Amino acid sequence: MSDTTIDSGALNEPEGKQGVVHDFSRDKQVFGMPWGKAMMWIFLLSDTFIFSCFLVSYMNVRISTTDPWPNPSEVFGLTVFGVSVPLLLIAIMTFILITSSGTMALAVNMGYRKNKTATFWLMVATAILGASFVGMQAFEWSKLIAEGVRPWANPFGAAQFGSSFFMITGFHGMHVTGGVIYLLWVAIRVKRGVYERRGNNYEIVEIAGLYWHFVDLVWVFIFAFFYLW
Repeated sequence: MSDTTIDSGALNEPEGKQGVVHDFSRDKQVFGMPWGKAMMWIFLLSDTFIFSCFLVSYMNVRISTTDPWPNPSEVFGLTVFGVSVPLLLIAIMTFILITSSGTMALAVNMGYRKNKTATFWLMVATAILGASFVGMQAFEWSKLIAEGVRPWANPFGAAQFGSSFFMITGFHGMHVTGGVIYLLWVAIRVKRGVYERRGNNYEIVEIAGLYWHFVDLVWVFIFAFFYLW
């Protein structure tokens, strides 16, 4: 006699097209992957293609232009006490964004532990760091615009520099801004106990963390290709 137990509910499941509709309607999971996390990975994959196209286009323009390309150390230098410090503002922005990735990782860890208070404050801290990054980027934009840099013109050299800078950093800045809003929305719902009432499931915190880590990783490539090259 076989010891195999057959789920009686599985025998009554519809087949064919009706079976497919039945599976989707009851939110079945494949390989233990929740739908929210799977959709976030798909979104991040599509976003990877977009950022890759931007960076490859930038490298193509940088290599093919006949006009001299501006020296990033001079263009993005910050004057402190009368001394121009190369890439100071960019270094601070990078440090802030990498630090925010650490606080987000801690928030995900606290979410796994069902620690509502710690998760809330760590997500708020991450959002504050992200907002600080956007504020510094706005200062960087205003500084270059005041110096005459435009998408169609650039007093420092090649005209393509301005269009590449505003397109790449602007698109990334939009992602950071959207991420700050997203994190605050999730943090407020954590604080209100929404996920406690849903079976104490803090999965959304991990999904938000995936997005935020992606934004941080993209900045590393922008920093390397645009500011250090």
